[in-house]
Amino acid sequence: MKVLVVGNGGREHAIAWKLKESNLVKELYIARGNAGSWEIANRVDVSPTDVKSLAQFALKEGIDFTVVGPEAPLVEGIVDEFESKGLKVFGPSKEAARLEGSKAFAKNFMEKYDVPTAQYSVFDSFEKAKRFVKDVGAPLVVKADGLAAGKGAVVCYSEDQAIDTLDRFMNRGALGGAGSRVVIEEFLEGEEASYIVMVNGESYVPLPTSQDHKRLLEGDKGPNTGGMGAYSPTPVIDKSLEERIKKEVIERTIKGLSKEGIFFRGFLYAGLMITSEGPKVLEFNVRLGDPEAQPLLMRIKGDFLESMLEFHEGKAVEIEEDNRWTLCVVLASRGYPTNPEKGKVIRGLDRVKDMQDVVIFHAGTDTRDGQVITAGGRVLNVCAYGKTLREAKDRAYGAVSEISFEGMQYRKDIGDKAFKFLSSR
Repeated sequence: MKVLVVGNGGREHAIAWKLKESNLVKELYIARGNAGSWEIANRVDVSPTDVKSLAQFALKEGIDFTVVGPEAPLVEGIVDEFESKGLKVFGPSKEAARLEGSKAFAKNFMEKYDVPTAQYSVFDSFEKAKRFVKDVGAPLVVKADGLAAGKGAVVCYSEDQAIDTLDRFMNRGALGGAGSRVVIEEFLEGEEASYIVMVNGESYVPLPTSQDHKRLLEGDKGPNTGGMGAYSPTPVIDKSLEERIKKEVIERTIKGLSKEGIFFRGFLYAGLMITSEGPKVLEFNVRLGDPEAQPLLMRIKGDFLESMLEFHEGKAVEIEEDNRWTLCVVLASRGYPTNPEKGKVIRGLDRVKDMQDVVIFHAGTDTRDGQVITAGGRVLNVCAYGKTLREAKDRAYGAVSEISFEGMQYRKDIGDKAFKFLSSR
C-alpha cells in the first residue's frame, strides 16, 4: 500500500512511525513533515492546508490511504475533497470538524445533547462580553471561537485579565479571525485528562488514556500552550470513571451527531476536567492530541494501520495496549508560545538515537547545511517507555539531558500529577 500522512508536527511524526511498522506499507509519504519524519517517509512539499493540491498528489501517486493529523486541513474540508475524488481518508468531514473548528458550535451542541460541560455564554460584541465579565466576576475562562493552535483559551483570575484578553482577541486581532467571537465559560476545578476514541458513524473504539500538561511552566503556571508533555495511561481515569466518560460524553456525542445528520469518521478527542461532580468536557478535538498522540501510539500493540483500515470499512476492531508506561517531554524554543525563535542548531540527537526504550519525535524541525535546526515553537518530543511511570520519566529526562539548542525550554514535572493517584492505591 501507499500511505500518506498529512501534517508537520510531532503528532504526525508519531503517526508515520506507527504506520511504518505495518507490513502493509510499501511506500510512506508525509506532507509536509519535518526533519524527523523525512527520515522514515517520502517528503511531499505541499502545505497540509492546500487540500486540492494534496488530493491531486494522492490521485497522481495512487495513494491507497491517507491519515490527516492536524485540525486545520480537517476544518478546511480535506476529507470532503479526498472523498469526492474516490480517495480513502481517515478523518471527519468539514461539517463534523466544526466540533473543533467552532467553540460556540461545540458548546451549543453539548448543551443540546446533555454532554456535561462548563456553563457558558457566546459573544460577538466586545462591549457585551466586557459587561458580562463585570457582572459575573472572576475566575473564568475566555476562549476564541475559532482555531488558535492551542493558544485560544485563557484562564483569567481577575476581571482586568479577562477584559484585556477579550480586547486582544476581539479588538486587536491577536488570533486573527479566530478571536472575533468568543466563548466565556465558568472556571472548573479538578484534574484534566484526555480521552480519545476512533469513531465510525455510531461505532467507536477507545484508545489508551493520557494526560496532557497545557501550561508552559512547572506547577501549571504561565500561559496555555499546545501542550508541554504527556504520559499514558493516566490513573486519573479508573475503570468506573471511564464507563461514565463513555456513556455521558462519547456515546451522547455520537448519538447527537447522528441526530444532527452529521457523519463522523476519525479520531474524537475529549479534553476533560474531572470535577467533584464527574467528567466535564473542556473541549472537543477532531484529531489525535499533540503531544498525547506520541505516548498513546507508543502503547498500541499490533498493526495499527490494519486496525484503522478495518475500522474504516465498518468492521469491529479491538486495540491491544502495551502494559508499560510511556512519557513524553516537549522541548520548546525560547519565546514559545507567543514568538518562538527559529533557526537554532540542535545538538545531541546522535547521542539519544540508539538509547534503549527512548523514541524521539520531531515537531518544529528543519535541516540546513546538513544540520537539524529549530523551525517552530515546540521542537522535539522526547519519549520513553518504563515498567513504572517513574522509570519512564527518568529515562525520558535522561535523554533530554543529552539534547541542547540555544534557548531550549521544557517542564521538569511531566507525569508528576499522576503520583498522588498512584500513591493512594
